Amino acid sequence: MSFTALLQGIAVVLALEGLAYAIAPGFMRRILASLAETPEARLRIGGLVAAVGGIGLAWLLKLL
Repeated sequence: MSFTALLQGIAVVLALEGLAYAIAPGFMRRILASLAETPEARLRIGGLVAAVGGIGLAWLLKLL
């Protein structure tokens, strides 16, 4: 994977997150409030699942 591809991926994430805040700011505020109340263990597991899923998806896309 090239550095350019990494930057493109980050750009897509930023664009999608920006759209979410622009389209539904109230919903995003509620989501962030619920995240603040979520136990650390659950956040860690969710983060690990997301990281492994993202790495797996990137690997599969590279094979195509």
